Amino acid sequence: MKTIHDLKQLYEIDDSQWLEETIKLLKNQQFQKLDLDNLIEELEDLGKRDRNAVVSLLEQIIRHLLLLQYWTSEQENNAVHWQGEIYTFRTQLNRRINTTLRNYLESELDSIYKDALGFVKIKTQNYVNFPSKCPYSLEKLLDIAWVPGEM
Repeated sequence: MKTIHDLKQLYEIDDSQWLEETIKLLKNQQFQKLDLDNLIEELEDLGKRDRNAVVSLLEQIIRHLLLLQYWTSEQENNAVHWQGEIYTFRTQLNRRINTTLRNYLESELDSIYKDALGFVKIKTQNYVNFPSKCPYSLEKLLDIAWVPGEM
């Protein structure tokens, strides 16, 4: 079996092989042989990737809902496309989300909304008056069937 020093070198050369070796060590409960520094870094990165993925999907949902609800001059030509995008992003998000990520999205909703708002303002060349605060609850944003009323 690899030593900690060997695993640290392996990580620099072949991170996939490093991962396989690390999994073997964990399964065999050989914790003393683990490359803890790189394992911790990988676990932190995994958490960041998960958070970034769900934030990105939620931002896309908000963007498309704002366009669908407020860009009335483009609804006739784009409503079906925007609804399809909303559905796709919601299904992807609902596949990924868990309690921890849901709580994270709830805590970051204002920031995510600001980013989405910045995009739609550019997209509409500031001709549309969007709400300055998020008009949607996280529950509604995640609801596969919900769309804003009266469009």
